[in-house]
Amino acid sequence: MINVGVIGLGFMGVTHIKAYRRIPNARVAAICDAFKLPADGVIASVAGNVADPDPVTLDLTQVQSTKDYREVLANDDIQVVDICLPTAQHVEVAIAALKAGKHVVCEKPLARTSAQCAEIVAAAKVARGFFMPAMCMRFWPGWSWLKAAIDDGRYGNVLAARFRRVSGPPGWSKGTYFKGSDSGGALLDLHIHDTDFVQFLFGRPRRVYSRGLSRFSGATDHVLTQYDVACGATVSAEGSWLMSEGFGFNMAYTVNFERATADFDLSRGAETLRIFGDGTGARVEKIEEGDGYIGELTHFLESVAAGRPPTVVTPDDGAAAVAICEAEEKSVLSGQPVEV
Repeated sequence: MINVGVIGLGFMGVTHIKAYRRIPNARVAAICDAFKLPADGVIASVAGNVADPDPVTLDLTQVQSTKDYREVLANDDIQVVDICLPTAQHVEVAIAALKAGKHVVCEKPLARTSAQCAEIVAAAKVARGFFMPAMCMRFWPGWSWLKAAIDDGRYGNVLAARFRRVSGPPGWSKGTYFKGSDSGGALLDLHIHDTDFVQFLFGRPRRVYSRGLSRFSGATDHVLTQYDVACGATVSAEGSWLMSEGFGFNMAYTVNFERATADFDLSRGAETLRIFGDGTGARVEKIEEGDGYIGELTHFLESVAAGRPPTVVTPDDGAAAVAICEAEEKSVLSGQPVEV
């Protein structure tokens, strides 16, 4: 068993705890939150985009519970530290955990700025433990299928790709999310998933051209970006917090290959992924069960158990995603394409 300490018990912290419970060699052995630590071991339902609403119950006679993250780092029984704190706290806690010799997984965005990302990456390169940014879309069923389909060329080259991730403004932790100087708004909280996935599929874009606006946070809360990628495909992504009450959350993509079109839409349930291309209409592509949270944390723990660094996503990948988003932010403000 690998003992995990989860720091931060908001939406993502609870989501990660639920994922660990579905991973056979994982044990949540410590929890930490400076403000809402459960006295009875019950972590109430926390609102969020993609997760089940059920509360989590922990046996606090078997789980360390503290308001001070340093106590988790000082616990020699904890091998992995999982950071699910607000973005502004990532640098301090991630570097401290690495210096303490822990293996560390950190929620996105890695940090608010590229300069702060560079501090974490530098610490990770000399640390005894492994470090992985939690970029869950690289592991999400249907999205990992797309990566494989592009890599093995089963439908030919990609001609065009469109990604979309939209919701209303966060209904939880508004004090954090609506302070755009810390959170980065929808651009860094939501849209960064698609920006990272674009670089995962096509490599780092050469330039971006973005239009967007701010409504809630003072940062970019709606963005539409065109990416100039090396293969020449027409690639774009939209991210938004502007959807009205009742719309909920949706993520989707449409990718036109030379010999097929792949269309993913989260709202379609069992028919989430459809393939068109043989002249008979839509064919439903069966995708694996689970979600990207289980996938990313399984990959990280397997890497720890094998004594090798994670390969699907690296510290440099997490930093690059932030750098591309910074270019998008500059493009929104200037109205001009920006080199990455």
